[in-house]
Amino acid sequence: MNDFSAGRTWVIKVGSSLLTNHGEGIDHSLVQGWVDDIAVLLERGIRVVLVSSGAVAEGMQRLGFADRPHSEHVLQAVAAVGQMSLIQIYESAFQQHSLHTAQILLTHDDLRSRQRYLNARNTLKQLLDLGVVPVVNENDTVVTDEIRFGDNDTLAALVANLIEAETLLLLTDQRGLMSANPAEVSDAELIREMPASERKLDGMAGEGSAFGRGGMKTKVNAARIAARSGASTIIASGRKEHVIGALADGHVDGTLLTADREAIVARKQWLATLPVRGKLTLDGGACRVLKKEGRSLLSVGVVQSSGSYTRGDLVVCVDEAGLEIGRGLSNYGSLDVQKLCRVSSDRIESILGFVAEEELIHRDNFILA
Repeated sequence: MNDFSAGRTWVIKVGSSLLTNHGEGIDHSLVQGWVDDIAVLLERGIRVVLVSSGAVAEGMQRLGFADRPHSEHVLQAVAAVGQMSLIQIYESAFQQHSLHTAQILLTHDDLRSRQRYLNARNTLKQLLDLGVVPVVNENDTVVTDEIRFGDNDTLAALVANLIEAETLLLLTDQRGLMSANPAEVSDAELIREMPASERKLDGMAGEGSAFGRGGMKTKVNAARIAARSGASTIIASGRKEHVIGALADGHVDGTLLTADREAIVARKQWLATLPVRGKLTLDGGACRVLKKEGRSLLSVGVVQSSGSYTRGDLVVCVDEAGLEIGRGLSNYGSLDVQKLCRVSSDRIESILGFVAEEELIHRDNFILA
């Protein structure tokens, strides 16, 4: 058992095989136990996003399918049926604690698109500020490649990156990651703690079941994605009573895969891989506060905007001599930025008719050259 500081923002993912008791239908008692623990977390000031698989598995059970359908269209229909039941069960369980939930259906593309990334982030953070528990699932009813290849381990890791969570908890029907397949190796041991980047983890991870698309392999990959934004990942059994509460008390009963870098450093390394879509020329004052004070970029310090880009795209920032200062994600598209050059933040709404953000580029989304 490890001592661990889980932080104030968590993403908790529940797998299909666990949630539906290997396809027999959603296990209501397990759901209520998790929700009871999450309610305690919220009382302690911990913010939680719940990522739940199970729509396809629950739809299969309700429609009487013994085997997972192969047809994309049938899978989409099955997911639509199952999603109705899934969200109703969570809503009912949280209502026992007078807590509100919000259904969020995403695809991986929603988090890879910079514009939709910002929209999803803002919505999730606003819900958390309101004390609401977002229940996130893949939008299996419309995105065919997510049904064929997708897994909610990856989606949960992307959500952890999105909201800058400190902890990603992957609840499964296993104790955690084992050193080998226990069915084949009698002395296989539970991996208690290891850096997410450790390559030997790949040899220990296995495939998923018929009802869940993920396995330990996807969980290891998810841990590496979460680690980019500084989040550590715990793989633990969702059948163990109060496993969530124990983690809140600093005890890990499962596998802890730690992040290798501090959050902001890892996030900015990730941002640096994005293609540049535009260029902003800054005045001396803006260059100085970015380089010396680590502040956000305001529109008043922008002399000129060039290129065609949308909200959430990466733009390079240069001084008036053309030397690069850094690059970051723009909170406004190029057409709007052209109107905002040399404009103070308090005039944005009067010029555009709306305010997306007070900053043109937030300091958390800016990388110095």
